[in-house]
Amino acid sequence: MQIAPAELEIMNVLWDQPGIGAAEIADVLASDKSWNIRTIKTMLGRLVEKGALATEAEGRRYLYRPLVKRGDYRRKEARQFVDRMFGGRAAPLVAHLADGKGLSAEDIAELEALLGELKK
Repeated sequence: MQIAPAELEIMNVLWDQPGIGAAEIADVLASDKSWNIRTIKTMLGRLVEKGALATEAEGRRYLYRPLVKRGDYRRKEARQFVDRMFGGRAAPLVAHLADGKGLSAEDIAELEALLGELKK
């Protein structure tokens, strides 16, 4: 399942607050996006069609819940990115980030700790 960047913004809201309606999603996104409620409802409909969301009727409105877990989606997307851009290898990705000054001291410490755990 492919989730577009704009749809991912809605998924992030629902991963943080499952079981809310379109109006509540619009309220959460109001400070960052100038989307109207119709735009949000269109994207919600697409996400339901893709199988990413489930709906539950509550009176005259619908509540939305993610059917895919955030961690599962991140893993799938990360794997596809590494496969596509780095031939499936993580080391060239990390090297690229290091060359581009994309790793902070905190990032390096986290990577060292992770590698230490993997070696056990």
